[in-house]
Amino acid sequence: MDAKAKKPAVFLDRDGVLTEENGYITSPEKLKIFPYAEESVRKIRQKGYYTIVITNQSGVARGLFTEKALQEMNEYLMKQTHVDAIFYCPHHPGGKVEKYTKECACRKPRTGMFEAACREFAIDMSNSYMIGDRAGDIFAGQSAGVRTILLESGYGTGGLEAEVTPDNIMQDLREAAMYLPDATEHLQNKTAERI
Repeated sequence: MDAKAKKPAVFLDRDGVLTEENGYITSPEKLKIFPYAEESVRKIRQKGYYTIVITNQSGVARGLFTEKALQEMNEYLMKQTHVDAIFYCPHHPGGKVEKYTKECACRKPRTGMFEAACREFAIDMSNSYMIGDRAGDIFAGQSAGVRTILLESGYGTGGLEAEVTPDNIMQDLREAAMYLPDATEHLQNKTAERI
């Protein structure tokens, strides 16, 4: 990929960031998207970032819903929020569905979904962000070498499973979208340096 064409990404967890945190969501009808999600995604994209969802969906491995049902939820989420892409991990080592029951490289806090996104998009990781509501999101972002924002709109600081230090803690995606620097200025500066 041409390094000149790279732009940063904002990696977004799904539940607690774009949608209400509500246990295992099994169908598009049960996916409650925050009313501000679409506008927040639009603002992030206007600032020059890819918007890429990376989400652990162990409900597939646990037999709570099928991968096809998950793909239907993803299509609905993309249609409603206009994110650029959704990458998901359907695996879990303690699953019930044999095909998905395994240790994998994609389940956060591992970085496989970031790597998959970088194969599909020309991403400037040095200026990218991970926005999530759980410790695993922050650890994954740190391992991938991006800045991290923990949101209170899902589990947040009150529900952390482990001690973690994000770069920022914010109320919800609206605040994060306002906070993010304009990546288009950064890209213009890079272009000017090459001229």
